[in-house]
Amino acid sequence: MSVYESPAKLNLSLLVSPPRDDGYHPIQSLVQTIEWCDRLSVEPGEGADSLDIVGSELGVDDNLVLNALSALREHARVPPLALTLEKDLPVEAGLGGGSSNAATMLAAAEAQGWASSEAVALTAGKVGADVALFLVGGSMDVSGIGDLIEPHRGLDGFAVAVVVPDFGFSTAEVYRRWDEMEGPEGDAVPDTQLPPSLRDQMPMRNDLLPAALDIDPRIGDFMADVRQEWGTAVCLTGSGSACFGYFSSVEEAEHAASAVIALTSVQRGTTLRPNGVAPL
Repeated sequence: MSVYESPAKLNLSLLVSPPRDDGYHPIQSLVQTIEWCDRLSVEPGEGADSLDIVGSELGVDDNLVLNALSALREHARVPPLALTLEKDLPVEAGLGGGSSNAATMLAAAEAQGWASSEAVALTAGKVGADVALFLVGGSMDVSGIGDLIEPHRGLDGFAVAVVVPDFGFSTAEVYRRWDEMEGPEGDAVPDTQLPPSLRDQMPMRNDLLPAALDIDPRIGDFMADVRQEWGTAVCLTGSGSACFGYFSSVEEAEHAASAVIALTSVQRGTTLRPNGVAPL
């Protein structure tokens, strides 16, 4: 049996443009993977694929692992597999857990010699816009519809506290509301509240925040309450509902996360991850 890690990501900045003719929204985003992961165990199966999900109430049909495996088989010969997914990342939080799980399945197939890198890259784009970035990981400049990925100079000098309220958002619904609101911009975090390695770059803002606020104003109250406890900027990742703040060390980030347990459903202080999906 082989075990692989599926990391979460944070959109440190997310600039959104109006949709193309095909309905997809071009973006510019500074994305960072973090050391908060699900785990996928892979071993030969018998007859048909099986997927056991531990730590989540979501059923097999709600996860992208089998979707990725099915799509990969259009380009590669992969034997029946017995899979176990240990979920630690919350869903509908903007952390990319489902896409990361799919990328992990693809990376595992390549590592086991069942699929070529070309087959994996081709499949990633078909499964979801965010899948490919988890095959790269680290600090990334992401553009297009999430399919154009360039390494960003390695960010360092800070850790993050990530907090999730007891409600989530549908990414599709947030984008629809953003369109209905005629494409508002989020407010940028001032340079004075950013780690030095994030200053003087693209605006550190999330253009989906106004739409999320319009859908469920509780996210604004949640961010304000956390901001009051932390005394620093609180940012939304992706379409939400996970939020994060910057701290000088993982110890400070862990302390900040523990300080808002009463306000959150899930909380984590963690470090930046230099890579994407990877074997344990």
